[in-house]
Amino acid sequence: MNPSSPRPVRLLLMRHGQTYGNVAGALDTALPGLELTDLGQAQARAAARALADRGVEQVVVSTRVRTHQTAAPTAQVQELSPVELPGIHEIGAGDFEMASDEASVRGYLSTVRSWVTGDLGVRMPGGETGHEFLDRYDADVERATTGGHDTVLLVSHGAAIRTWVASRVTDAAGRPEAVQPLHNTSLVTVEGHPRTGWRLLDWHAEPVGGAFLEDESAPDPTGEPTSDAR
Repeated sequence: MNPSSPRPVRLLLMRHGQTYGNVAGALDTALPGLELTDLGQAQARAAARALADRGVEQVVVSTRVRTHQTAAPTAQVQELSPVELPGIHEIGAGDFEMASDEASVRGYLSTVRSWVTGDLGVRMPGGETGHEFLDRYDADVERATTGGHDTVLLVSHGAAIRTWVASRVTDAAGRPEAVQPLHNTSLVTVEGHPRTGWRLLDWHAEPVGGAFLEDESAPDPTGEPTSDAR
């Protein structure tokens, strides 16, 4: 490594646990967001056990309550206080907020697919463009990974994680996983630095605490695949 290059950081991007919005099939993206279900709480506890030996030095959460609840068991085990950042929240549903009908879900996922596949100028109806999303997410990733920590856990949201990783992690671009489901408490691991770029280490789409913690009966729109959204 070039002596002038910053030390690489390992960034663990974990999706929050199951929420009541996921179960209802609703596009729940606004503040404060619905809470975790009992299964979601179990997923969070299992995630804490799975991450116990990952060397997490900082835990970062979004402004949505579901990320705070998901991160709490891990933060307790690691004896850390989660840091809330304003820009790593879910891709706003705009005009589709809290809708659960097929047309709205497809409209949301179609926009996300456009961004994941590189068409960042598309605007979510009543919401932001892909460029605007990445601006806010990039800013918080930089805040989270330039504080001197070697390993950072960032608890965020399914569509947001897929879009950021597909856009900013060179060897993740075009991977089929980017348009496939990202289940509750799934974990994407990257390494690098905002100045030098990121490389993909692992894409674990199942709950990090074990696939038995998945609820296959829940519609979960923000975790659905986007490959057939158009």
